[in-house]
Amino acid sequence: MSANGNNLLSLKNISKSFGGIHALNDVSFDIKKNEVLALLGDNGAGKSTLIKIISGAYQQDKGDIYLEGKKVRIKEPEDAKKLGIKTVYQDMALFGILDVTQNFFAGDEYTEFGFLNKKKMDEKSVEVLDKLNVQVKSLRQEVRSLSGGQQHAIAIGRCVYIGKKPKLVIMDEPATGLGVEESRKVVELIKELGKEITVIFITHTMDYAFEACERAIILHSGNVAGTVKLSEVTEDEIVAMMMGRIKV
Repeated sequence: MSANGNNLLSLKNISKSFGGIHALNDVSFDIKKNEVLALLGDNGAGKSTLIKIISGAYQQDKGDIYLEGKKVRIKEPEDAKKLGIKTVYQDMALFGILDVTQNFFAGDEYTEFGFLNKKKMDEKSVEVLDKLNVQVKSLRQEVRSLSGGQQHAIAIGRCVYIGKKPKLVIMDEPATGLGVEESRKVVELIKELGKEITVIFITHTMDYAFEACERAIILHSGNVAGTVKLSEVTEDEIVAMMMGRIKV
């Protein structure tokens, strides 16, 4: 396990238990700068525990985390945010009855002389929507009235482009519940983000991992079953790793 200059994040021997259940066992791997890395594994493999440790929701029992070669301690989500690590969870944490601009800037509003600068926020919202290649009828449209793909784009845009730009974004099953066409749009968006920032992409859909990512980390029962280049393995081999039949 290395922590060289090409790595944004390095995990070394990360372990976590809940009572007598070992959720993670000596998990080690590196994430390169400007890489979209797939994190794959069956239910219960440890993916959720791992991303919660990186994002500060949990603390590891053992092991170290390095960001750009420097050892860091992430005790809570605010620590992760300060380090430039953000997460877009499956539920997206949007406010359905609020409009597009209000969702983009919830908690990060622009103010001037103690008042909200709505014009500046609207202008930034249009800029972000353009970057995401997403069209909405109006910035005043309630987010709950948007399509699933549009809502995912709003969540991703808020994470990446509002406030301080993150170094690492964790995408937790971003295509869940979407149709094929909208899922493809989200995957394309993730590929584009990889040109600017580092992304950990958690997905159960193997096709999306092969499309968006060069490498994958496969977990099985809390252990790293494989760290692979996706161009060098088959889907069947990845499934075998996820089931614990082979280890690379």
